[in-house]
Amino acid sequence: MNFKHLHYFWVTAKTGGIVRAGKQLHITPQTLSGQIKLLEEQLGKPLFRKNGRGLELTASGQLALRYADDIFTLGAELEAALQHDQPARPTAPLRIGVTDAVPKAIAYRLIEPALQGDESPRLVCEEGEMDDLLADLAVHRLDLVIADAPLPAHVNVRAFNHRLGRTTLSFFAAPQLRARAVQSFPHCLAELPLLLPATSSAARGQIDRWLGSQKIAAQIAGEFEDGALMTAFGREGRGAFAAPSVLQADLERELGVRLLGHCDDMHQEFYAISVERRITHPGVAQITRIARDLLGA
Repeated sequence: MNFKHLHYFWVTAKTGGIVRAGKQLHITPQTLSGQIKLLEEQLGKPLFRKNGRGLELTASGQLALRYADDIFTLGAELEAALQHDQPARPTAPLRIGVTDAVPKAIAYRLIEPALQGDESPRLVCEEGEMDDLLADLAVHRLDLVIADAPLPAHVNVRAFNHRLGRTTLSFFAAPQLRARAVQSFPHCLAELPLLLPATSSAARGQIDRWLGSQKIAAQIAGEFEDGALMTAFGREGRGAFAAPSVLQADLERELGVRLLGHCDDMHQEFYAISVERRITHPGVAQITRIARDLLGA
């Protein structure tokens, strides 16, 4: 591969167009287009396609851009290390995908310890839907996916589930909303508006069944794909919401909400999904160790 051509492609993708990239690289747009065309011929894939009067990356171009980011980031690190007479230490990235349903506080507490120490990896973290993250895992764009459910049966990806543990669920509410409840938990939930996860989430089915078993007619005030947005509405008193019990202290301190009650027969489970049957990546191994303390795996 001609890395000069790859650099031209990288700058073009970053600047958003041939003309802007040509100005930055001090070459004519015609020359730049020709060099990128040579790279596409060598790779056997188109990297850009026309979109109106501009260009957009193809799927192959998006993949090439991710690799180019790593290549030229490491090159900059090498140059900086040599200029300061420091031995270059390549920072192999730890690429983690986190599904939308995993609370951000849980994800942070699982991932952060893996970044400590002198040999800590460079973190690349993505959030998205399970199917999209698993597709990236299958082509080794991710080292790990953290999810609240195991690998779905319908997904044709060769990967393995590593159970991290589980936590019970609890209900919380802002103090002004909590004060409106007359009955004790759990029947106070019938008196309050509820903020619930979207029906597609693993936790929602459990919550619906549990509310039914308690004969609670829910007043659903909102349904959310994003758990962080749901807790933000809960903080402002727009409704009571369920969250992992392990986060009680964090939620009460950071959001100012108060515990309504614990649900010992409702649980949220968490999994690490990887292409390795036996985990060998040191960063991923650290995450599974931390999970044992946090979630009791």
